[in-house]
Amino acid sequence: MAAEIVNPHSDSDTGSGTPIAPSDEPFDPAFALHRGGKMAVQSTVPVRNKDDLSLAYTPGVAKVCSAIAERPELVHDYTWKSQVVAVVTDGTAVLGLGDIGPEASLPVMEGKAILFKQFGGVDAVPIALATTDTDEIVDTVVRLAPSFGGVNLEDISAPRCFEIERRLQERLDIPVFHDDQHGTAIVTLAALRNAAKLTGRGLGDLRAVISGAGAAGVAIAKFLLEAGIGDVAVADRKGVVSRDREDLTPVKRELAELTNKAGLSGSLESALAGADVFIGVSGGTVPEPAVASMAPDAFVFAMANPNPEVHPDIAHKYAAVVATGRSDFPNQINNVLAFPGIFAGALQVRASRITEGMKIAAANALADVVGDDLAADYVIPSPFDERVAPAVTAAVAAAARAEGVARR
Repeated sequence: MAAEIVNPHSDSDTGSGTPIAPSDEPFDPAFALHRGGKMAVQSTVPVRNKDDLSLAYTPGVAKVCSAIAERPELVHDYTWKSQVVAVVTDGTAVLGLGDIGPEASLPVMEGKAILFKQFGGVDAVPIALATTDTDEIVDTVVRLAPSFGGVNLEDISAPRCFEIERRLQERLDIPVFHDDQHGTAIVTLAALRNAAKLTGRGLGDLRAVISGAGAAGVAIAKFLLEAGIGDVAVADRKGVVSRDREDLTPVKRELAELTNKAGLSGSLESALAGADVFIGVSGGTVPEPAVASMAPDAFVFAMANPNPEVHPDIAHKYAAVVATGRSDFPNQINNVLAFPGIFAGALQVRASRITEGMKIAAANALADVVGDDLAADYVIPSPFDERVAPAVTAAVAAAARAEGVARR
């Protein structure tokens, strides 16, 4: 069976063939597209007659079940397990919508699933859980895990998302990946590598300031350090996360120990003075004078949607490279560049987990796709570049083998 991208609309939807929005809403093409959902399940084998039925179901299926019972690893060969991912959420941190609950999150999870299929050839099943309790989420996913080759955690609020991912990684022997953290970090690093290359610098020459200490901000900071950036400071609503602050959560306290070698304190705006990189994953607005105070040939990655922290028109006055999270500006930092290929590569080799080395390999492969076409308005490829997913898939699979987590 496979999750298929389909147009579920038909004349039977409304009697007229024209899907409609809720009765109290004007017609909107978004409602038209979503009516009936964005996914279907399709058989990959025919059931045309009694012979087909006896092979696909009883009695033929019993032979396969018995073989798997004797040799559990055969489940990867004779079921869809090795090519399907669970997309799991509790609906507490959806897009820019926040805590909207499991039912309201389903359109996003369906969208994620069809992106897995469209861009990585990976089947995915959206699962929205009616609990926000960390223990219950972990236990539920562990119990569901035998049906899946990997788990993509999605739109779970911080700081619970960190503990949920960690505990699932400890208990499961399949890849568990919180895309809001790591997908964003991987694409950001790829774009930053190319921006540095364009301006004749290396990562070690750069000092970055990140606005936002949630899931994405924390992951980006740690990942940039892993990749060798010169220094990075993270700011939340109360200013720079630093060791002298007494109001830090355990996650931010750890972050203070890892980041901010320069010992900065105070506001985000003050930290930007002389900085080489601004990375925004928080929303809000950064004043133009603060952007103007950054170092020459700075990079501004203002990724809040729909309103970047620094509007590109302002950023271009001062920055050598500008990126956003929006599709209507160049250099879109879009997670779809990463997660389909990452899971495709991990599933291809039946990886037991996704390592830091696999994530670094994905970022490097993504950056390399740009190649000789590197330019200020092209430091990251388009999600529709057909080279992206194969490049990331191959790099992740190779890294999994090199790091000893591949099982085939």
